[in-house]
Amino acid sequence: MNLHSKGRAALVLALVAVVGMAFRVSWNALRDIAGAVGADDTAATLYPFVVDGLMALALIATLVLTDKDRSFALKVLGTYTLASLVLNYVHGLVPELHGATVGWGRLADWDPANWALVLLATSLPVGSIYFGSDLVAKVLHHRPAPIAPPIENAEESTETERNRSMADLPVSTPAPITANVKELPRPVAVGFLKSTLPTKPVKEIESTPARPIEERTTAAESIRPRGVTGRVPEAAKSPRPKRTPAELLAEARTATADWPDADLTAEGIRRTVHTSPARARTLRDTLRTERAEVAA
Repeated sequence: MNLHSKGRAALVLALVAVVGMAFRVSWNALRDIAGAVGADDTAATLYPFVVDGLMALALIATLVLTDKDRSFALKVLGTYTLASLVLNYVHGLVPELHGATVGWGRLADWDPANWALVLLATSLPVGSIYFGSDLVAKVLHHRPAPIAPPIENAEESTETERNRSMADLPVSTPAPITANVKELPRPVAVGFLKSTLPTKPVKEIESTPARPIEERTTAAESIRPRGVTGRVPEAAKSPRPKRTPAELLAEARTATADWPDADLTAEGIRRTVHTSPARARTLRDTLRTERAEVAA
């Protein structure tokens, strides 16, 4: 048990102790009030559990219920807390209640106040039956909201959905650009300027047909320098003569002459004579057969 759990356990125990002592103090006052309104010894002893016990039940229901049911539990808790406070206050104001010398049904000298206090004290047990049953029913029928499980690999799933939603757009080749050059009209001389202005022929602008996009792209790629990294063309590779199976067998036989049988594997032969895995396995089988014949 870590320090945090020990602290919580100590806090709960301290709360239980404080509530127990407070209930003992309130139990004394409520027992005397119940005796003053006509309850016998057994009923007077159980009366504090009816009032303060419902307060504890309403508090637990408040922690479990939600929304409107939680508000109802809070109202019951507040009502019975106020009623218990009023009865404890009356018990402190009337000393005769302590020695059970007060007259039956008299909690105050003023008649309206006495009637209200007697009504309050006698109605609390009936209210405990009604409100307690309602709270228990609400707690039993309460269904907590389901907790959504955490989404694993949320970033990957989002990225996957994003990639799926993107359509492959076909690359459209633009049409070749053709220069549209028109011959400009010659200026017309007005009045005396007509005779003075020299008339020179206007050169026609030769229209150069634009090259297609493919030719320009090929030319740009040919001008662009090739990077250092990349695939080496076949022409730049050093030519290596192809060996026949007999030459490979002779080379493998010479290279593995001093090898033990445990080291005579296809991978070792492939690395030594630099051949393909299929040919290396063939050479391995041939060499093992030759060694078996020699040993026999």
